[in-house]
Parts: sequence; structure tokens; C-alpha cells
Amino acid sequence: MLKHDVPDWYIWSCKKIKYMFPKAHAAAYVMMAWRIAYFKVNYPLAYYTAYFSIRAKAFNYETMCRGQENLERYMKEITDKPKDQRSGAEEDALRDMRLVQEMYARGYEFMPIDIYRADDVNCQIIDGKIMPSFNSVEGVAGKAAAQIKEAAKQGRFISKEDLRIRAKIGKSTIERMSNLGLLDGMPESSQLSIFDL
Repeated sequence: MLKHDVPDWYIWSCKKIKYMFPKAHAAAYVMMAWRIAYFKVNYPLAYYTAYFSIRAKAFNYETMCRGQENLERYMKEITDKPKDQRSGAEEDALRDMRLVQEMYARGYEFMPIDIYRADDVNCQIIDGKIMPSFNSVEGVAGKAAAQIKEAAKQGRFISKEDLRIRAKIGKSTIERMSNLGLLDGMPESSQLSIFDL
């Protein structure tokens, strides 16, 4: 560079700058942003479904999918805390909650998880609403979610006990799903009572 009379300030700058963001890389980011914006405006249900399935870090059925009032209450609990006292998980949840809040404001809704139709990891668009996945239920990790989905393919469950045995999941998972109303109308045990006859 010195042989070609490159100014000192340029050589000094090159020593300071470790990485120069290439124009092509910047253009790729901008193109991706345009694509995302296009889907968010023109295909909002597909956008939200994909985001909650792939990008959301703290998407939670209990706090985010059970109506706008419920969401606002949980958001207030987090935002009432000073920023320096919030955990990383709370910050992630708040970011996802803001997108859910936007979705509700645009008139879109979630539908309750149907144990026979829900996917283990991906949200789905059903009847103009978004059905969350099994793993959006707190305490239902990837393996348990997959086992519930597979067990549901084998036919209807006759009881919560049947679900627990066929899906090979714990009592705490059954209890959590029951508390969220996902197993309404399903008897506790597979044993028949004389009063059922």
C-alpha cells in the first residue's frame, strides 16, 4: 500500500477494522427483511404460525394463548419489574408476548390445543386460527410432546390413565394438561364404575 501511495489514515483504519461487512451480505439481510415483511402484511397467520414454531424462544401456551386479557396480565407482571431485575427468560417471554399482543390486536386468535390434531413442535393454522404445539405447554418437552402425538395417532384415549400409559408421560404432565383444560371430559381412570352402565 505504501508503494502505491495509499494515505496513512487508510492504512491505520485497516489495522483498526477487523471485519468489513460486505455489501452482498447486507443486501441478503435486506432481502430477507423484505420477504418477512411481505408475509407479515399479506399472510399474517402463516407469518405468526412460522414465528411461534421456529423463532420464538419463550412461547408458552398458558401465558400467551389463552386470550388477550390473560396475556396482558402476565405482561404487566414482567413490565412492573425494573429492567435490571428481569431474568433473561422473562425478557425472551416479553419479546414473544409483544408479538402475540400484536397478533391479537390484528384480530387473530389461538384455538385450544386438540390432543388429536396438535403437532408436537409446530403450530398449525386450523379454521382461521392458530393451534399451538404440545411443546408450548410448560413442562411438556420435545420427547413427551412427540410421544403424545404418536399415541394420539393410535386412536382415542379412553381416560387420562390411558393417555399416560400409551404416551409414556408422567402424572405431572397429565395434571398440567388437565389444569389447562386440554383433557376436559376425559375420565381419570380406565376402570368402569357401576354408575357408568
